[in-house]
Formats: sequence, C-alpha cells, structure tokens
Amino acid sequence: MKLYEQLAENLQQRIDQGYYPDGTKLPSIRATSQEHGVSISTVQEAYALLVENGKAVARPKSGYFVTEQLSPPPLPQTSQPTAKPLGLPEWHNLLHIMDDYGEENVFQLSIAVPDCDAPSLNPLLKLTAELSRTTTRRLFNYDHVRGAAELRRQIARMMIDSGCSVTPEDIIVTSGCQEALASSLRAITEPGDIVIVDSPNFFGSLQAIEMSGVKALEIPTHPETGISLDALAKALEQWPVKACLLTPTNNNPLGYSMPDEDKPRLLELLAEYDIPLIEDDIYGDLSYKLPRPRSIKSYDTEGRVILCSSFSKTLAAGLRIGWVCPGRYFDKVMMMKYVSSMSTATLNQLAVAEFVAQGYYEKHLRKMRQNYQRDRDTVIALLSRHMPQSTRISYPQGGYLLWVELPEAIDAVELNRRAGQQGINVAPGPLFSATNKYKNFMRINCRNSQDSRMDPAIKALGEIANDLLIESLRPA
Repeated sequence: MKLYEQLAENLQQRIDQGYYPDGTKLPSIRATSQEHGVSISTVQEAYALLVENGKAVARPKSGYFVTEQLSPPPLPQTSQPTAKPLGLPEWHNLLHIMDDYGEENVFQLSIAVPDCDAPSLNPLLKLTAELSRTTTRRLFNYDHVRGAAELRRQIARMMIDSGCSVTPEDIIVTSGCQEALASSLRAITEPGDIVIVDSPNFFGSLQAIEMSGVKALEIPTHPETGISLDALAKALEQWPVKACLLTPTNNNPLGYSMPDEDKPRLLELLAEYDIPLIEDDIYGDLSYKLPRPRSIKSYDTEGRVILCSSFSKTLAAGLRIGWVCPGRYFDKVMMMKYVSSMSTATLNQLAVAEFVAQGYYEKHLRKMRQNYQRDRDTVIALLSRHMPQSTRISYPQGGYLLWVELPEAIDAVELNRRAGQQGINVAPGPLFSATNKYKNFMRINCRNSQDSRMDPAIKALGEIANDLLIESLRPA
C-alpha cells in the first residue's frame, strides 16, 4: 500500500469513527502534512482518494469537507414478475422516447446518457481532431472485424480492474453495447428459445431479445442485491432455458449491484444446466467506490460468460464504441458481428484508445464518479421533497439512473404524456418489462443535477404525480 493510501485509510477510519463528523471541514493540507510527517503532495493525493471514495468533497477556496451521508430512501419493493416465458413489447412503444433524442427544447430525464459537457472530455476532442488530420488513409478503409488492435489492448488492460485476465485477441470491438448484446444473443440462441432476465430490465436488452425471436423469463429482483438465486434455481428446473442475460453491476434501471459472494453460486447454477451468461457490464466503471465490483466474468473458468460493455455510458453515447469478450462463443459472436456491421468506425476507436492510453480516461472517471454520486443524492432529495409521500426510490452505488416507484394509482405513461407538454420526459416503467408491469414506475436520469432546470422539472413531475393521485380518488 502506498503512503498516500495509508494516510487516506487513516483519515477514513477517523471519519467512520465520528472523529470528523458529517459536513465538518477536514484539517488543511498543510496541517495534515505536519501532523503525519508527510509531504504536501502525499496529503493532496490522500484527500483526492477520499473524494473519489465518496468520503469527502472539495469546495473551491474552502478546503475539504466530510461528505454528508444521505439516509437511503425507502427502496422499491422486490419485483414479482409473471413466472412464465413471454414475448416482448412491440417496438412502437419506444418511439415516443426515441423521437425526443436530440430535441434541445426537451429536458430529457428519460435517456441514459452521460454528461457529455464535462471538461475532462476535452482531450478526447483534441485527439479526435488530431487523428483525423494525420491518419486519413486508414480512416477510409475497413478496420479488422475484431476492431483496432490499439483499442483492444487498452480494453484488455481496463478489464483488469474488474478482476478479468484477458488478451486483446479475446475481445471484439462493436458499435456500442447494443450490438454486443444483439450479436451475443443471436450467437447462442435460436427463435423460440427462453432467456432468463432480471426484472425490471433495460428495454434495449428486451428489444434485442425480441429481435432474436426468443422469449424472456423474468426473475424476481431485489433493488440492492439483484435476482433471487432461489427463484432462478426453480426456473431452471421448470423451463428449458437456453441463456441468461443480466446487468449485475449498477443495474439499469433498478440500480442493484450483485454481492460478490452470490456470483460464484450463480455460475454454479448455470454450469449445472450448461447455460451461458451474457453479462452487461456497461455501468461497472461508474461505481462510486473503489475498487469497483468484480465482474461475474472474472469468476468464470469455463468460458461460459459473454461480457459486453461500452464507452457509451462513461464517455459519450455518440461514439458508438463497445466491446464483447465472448469466451468459448468467440467464433459465433464474431460471425454475427460481421453480418451486423462488418467493422466499427476507425477514427473513434483510435481516439478512445489514445484517450485511455494517455491516462485521460481514468481522470475522467474519477471526476464523473464524484459528480454522479452528488447528482444521485441531490435528485433523491428533490424527489423526496416533491413526489407523493409513499414514493420509493432506488439507491444505486454507481451510475446516474434512478428507479422510482410511485403510488399504485399513478400511471407513469400518463405522467410522461403530461410532462411532455411542459418540455420534460421520463422513461415509464412498462418499457422495462416483458409483461407490461411497472405501470406506476419511472426511470429518470439524474446526471447534471446542478442544471438550473432540474429543480423545477422534478417539482413539475411531483405536481403532475399528485394531480394524478387526487384524480384517482374521485368517484367515477
């Protein structure tokens, strides 16, 4: 352990023991340097690590303060989906959200995109411009189906943080995580097959399942720990399941992160029935605390886990740079990738590879983790203030999405329709289920909580929700 890490651990113990209460100012960098007999730079690194771990916040010209810990709100209840395989919602149900993409006059709380205005992305813009001037001929040609070697090397290095030991040759670059998921599903299933999913589940994954002609079998899911392994075991006994698709870390939309002790048991269950797992790890790098949770892939010794991820949620969705590490299914997935898009655009691959190689990606993540945790707490406080009293809210440990359970009488689709009249949108709950469940739920993107539109937008949503609740109580 490095000296600054030892100092950070010492300070964190003092915080946890109440020596430095919530909200109080930490000793100055100079005072801490003198007390512990270390250099100024060591203290600065230690304080930066405390900020990164969510234990402290930096206030310009004021110093460092102990983070005020938000009391977790009442969590949504464990889901109870229909216990049989079903077809998926039709595509047109998504169109009202897709139509709002890029609309500047809409305050978009529905779309799961990161903060693309962050100053820490400026080096990526410069690298992209420089590469477009200096590597023109290569940019005009197809790159390898597997993706640019430069990028695959950096992805292999990054995956070490999630506990994985892979080589660049184990990785296929895709046009976003959506292509990775779709290619993986087509590689391991046939029309009519049954695929296990957590419930609620990201609607993009559900649509990929629908387009593959397979059926989804939803498993009860807890908002903190994820799918019920007991329910999963019963489902595997009862149904001829062919695959499992989960987002086990900073789940979209529910926010759960599966405990590490559950991951080996999950793999044991799947191995018993020889079932592959597609692991969507797209939000894994956005965990607020370090080290980030291990991926399920890191426990896999048989090559049955297909890990999919992307830079769409950590850098920018428009880059369309994702990847898949398919294990024993490599050849089949690569064939599906070839059929789907041949290869991925070279310029963005090279720019992202350089961004990661030069250390900018890690710096960007450090800042974003801090910002998104602040955004989570700020928007939860706004929701608690403005939404009906019995509202329940998820408490994710990473990312920037919140899953909100409203009173049963409130129709989230109608809430979204009325909000749209005021230039606000959310993602209604039924989008996240194969059974049209979660009618009184919504997912919102809480990033950029400091935007001046956030407070009035949440207030407007609260007013609409309360109006709908009052309307439901009126005699028919």
